[in-house]
Amino acid sequence: QKALEFYNQALPLRRAVGDRSGEATTLNNIGGVYDALGQKQKALEFYNQALPLRRAVGDRSGEATTLNNIGLVYSDLGQKQKALEFYNQALPLRRAVGDRSGEATTLNNIGRVYSDLGQKQKALEFYNQALPLYRAVGYRSGEAVTLGNIGVLFQSRNRPTEAITNLQQSLQISLEMRRGLQRENRQNFLQENGGSAIAAALVDVLINQKKYAQAFEWVNLFTTADLADYTRLINAKVANPEAQKALDDWSKKNQQLESLRQQLQSDRSKSLPQQIRQLEAQVYSEAENISRRFPEVAELFETTPADIKNLTSSIPTGTVVVQPVLLTNVKDMPNNVAFFIFTKGDLSVIKKSIDPTEFNQLLTQYLKEVQDDSNSSYVETGGKLYDILIRPLEDKIKALSPKELSIIATAQLRHLPFETLYDSKTKQFLIQKYPVNYLTRISNNSLKSPGVQNAVPPKLQAVLAFGNPVPHDPQNLPGAETEVRNIKEIFPNSEVYIHNEATLGKFRSQALHFSFLHLATHGCFQTEDCKKVNLINNRLLFADKSLDIANAALLGLEGTQLITLSACQTAVDTNLNGAGIAGVAYIFERAGAKAVMASLWAVDDEATQQLMVDFYQNFKQGMTKGEALQQAKLKLIADHRHPFYWSPFVLIGDAR
Repeated sequence: QKALEFYNQALPLRRAVGDRSGEATTLNNIGGVYDALGQKQKALEFYNQALPLRRAVGDRSGEATTLNNIGLVYSDLGQKQKALEFYNQALPLRRAVGDRSGEATTLNNIGRVYSDLGQKQKALEFYNQALPLYRAVGYRSGEAVTLGNIGVLFQSRNRPTEAITNLQQSLQISLEMRRGLQRENRQNFLQENGGSAIAAALVDVLINQKKYAQAFEWVNLFTTADLADYTRLINAKVANPEAQKALDDWSKKNQQLESLRQQLQSDRSKSLPQQIRQLEAQVYSEAENISRRFPEVAELFETTPADIKNLTSSIPTGTVVVQPVLLTNVKDMPNNVAFFIFTKGDLSVIKKSIDPTEFNQLLTQYLKEVQDDSNSSYVETGGKLYDILIRPLEDKIKALSPKELSIIATAQLRHLPFETLYDSKTKQFLIQKYPVNYLTRISNNSLKSPGVQNAVPPKLQAVLAFGNPVPHDPQNLPGAETEVRNIKEIFPNSEVYIHNEATLGKFRSQALHFSFLHLATHGCFQTEDCKKVNLINNRLLFADKSLDIANAALLGLEGTQLITLSACQTAVDTNLNGAGIAGVAYIFERAGAKAVMASLWAVDDEATQQLMVDFYQNFKQGMTKGEALQQAKLKLIADHRHPFYWSPFVLIGDAR
């Protein structure tokens, strides 16, 4: 809307000075905005005004662009033959002006139309013409898209080997590109080229071929890439200064590469693609080198799936890990959810078909219901979600008799408190059957058994607790004071700081000496600032200043068994596949913490206090972290409390 405002100011000026070429450009841009807003007819109106002007001034390159844009609109409107008509007018013009990148894009678009029309062989012909052109001009994003289209096409024709080859090549390019993108370009790239549909297609075809381990290796790689993206978006630091310097130097070189790629849009010289390829080789080689030298940053650069046998060997005995993966909205592919189920050294997969529109509506509705303590519909909706997300694997889980059920939730499932899902047959919440915790992903570090030197952390029976650092509105948390004082009663060796004593300086100096850290203070972990509590996003409130969680690795949390964030706010929005609280947990995990306990939404002060006190008392009696949290929640359920009060607190990481 803001863009439209400015284009609409430019348009009469262009007309007033008789700049017909500029007028055509602005009209085309307005068409592009309406297209992006989904107002296709309005977009056509402006493209059709731009087209004769571009012809009149002899702007053949601009004419080709507008023709291609009109083709895209007709394709989106389902008028495939009409789309072809315009693409076929654009193609010779793009060739005539030597726009090889544009030519490749139009060829790819024509291929997609033929694919939609069911003429797969014809589609393949055009994709195969687009591919070498994209490679010749060094347009990696276009190459990835075309390879993905070829892969999906082979999959629909039941040619799994060729499908796997092309889909894997597409994803490798996407991963290489996304690991290098600067912060300001990252969000757009992930929305447009994140590769989620291609990843879903690859995982689906691998499962169909019973290549379960290979399928999960890609799932795990993309799960980790999403988390690595989050660390880059908030510009997270690493503890090792040498590694940080290597990262900063690499980023500068990568920035040069990105600006050269931007030039590709307008610069058609033959030397530019060659220059890009040379710099690309350097940047990728340095990334591999940094990964080898500094294992703590390797995940940021990973583009090759890690061997699943190594990963699953770290799963503790008695733990069952489940990762549901939505395989939806991929052309020519049925909509499914795939469940990867792990125990130590073992993997199985179950697939269930779903209606994605219905599922997303159900999920959105449920997240509203569990956050509204006056709404009792959560039982019915939670029952429907249980039937989709738990029922298909219920027998398998039961047969494994888990002491802990660990869930890796990705995409919109990251916001869902799985423990609230309700079994209408047994009249039980999932938490009443098993202790439930979450993992950010499976990695060699996340569930590694502690070494001898860490087996008995210092002050094991003590907690470092900070509460209500700013005791006036809008940041006042009176219940937090009681909460941390109660912790001191349970563990007398604990150190507790409230009000102006709860400073970031004190936390930095004391955190090293405690394996349990408890922060009963506001945290803002969402894309926007938290205006209600006057806090900038990705910050934790202390009495003197707030902590930017991007600097968590500099706190020295290597011996931390659990960090509890007991009054944080994260936005629950199923339309955004943001990292949410999993991203925050990943930041602390990479900083050394074994587990993070935090809330999925802003929580009732009094219920939090009760839950936390019960959690620590249970822990003192010898329960694991997972069992201690389960029992604390069961007590609130027994008091007939709505899930609003007990479900938002989740344990992410090692539950032992």
